[in-house]
Amino acid sequence: SASIVRCHAAAVPSAFTIRAGSYADELVKTAKTIASPGRGILAMDESNATCGKRLDSIGLENTEANRQAYRTLLVTAPGLGKYISGAILFEETLYQSTTDGRKMVDVLVEQNIVPGIKVDKGLVPLVGSHDESWCQGLDGLASRSAAYYQQGARFAKWRTVVSIPNGPSA
Repeated sequence: SASIVRCHAAAVPSAFTIRAGSYADELVKTAKTIASPGRGILAMDESNATCGKRLDSIGLENTEANRQAYRTLLVTAPGLGKYISGAILFEETLYQSTTDGRKMVDVLVEQNIVPGIKVDKGLVPLVGSHDESWCQGLDGLASRSAAYYQQGARFAKWRTVVSIPNGPSA
């Protein structure tokens, strides 16, 4: 049987009613942790290419070991959990360990930081349009989400561009 989670204490279902099933309690706990006062979300979901640009700016090669060291520096910053409630990770990071062998996800959870994952796969041109794009990543999303959950991710980020042209889109 499916549980119902409401985003506010309403007596009747609203537009915000969610069927959460056996995940209802975990969903509420995750939302409360992420929305805890005085804390925010750390977006550390840079692609390997973008991370490489950061490394290049300080004279380092874009290697997995250097990306691992950079991400280790982020997740082990003293007091991080005091200010950060959630961290959006890139897929490589979700499966990565710190330089001393601890899972990145575990290091975050130990600091009461909820691990999340970027699930969109980037933009491609929308055929037949005028400079519009389409976001990839819906194919395989259910199975990827299940794998991400097993790895420790408890929320997801999906980002796309919405273009509002002055004329018709096609």
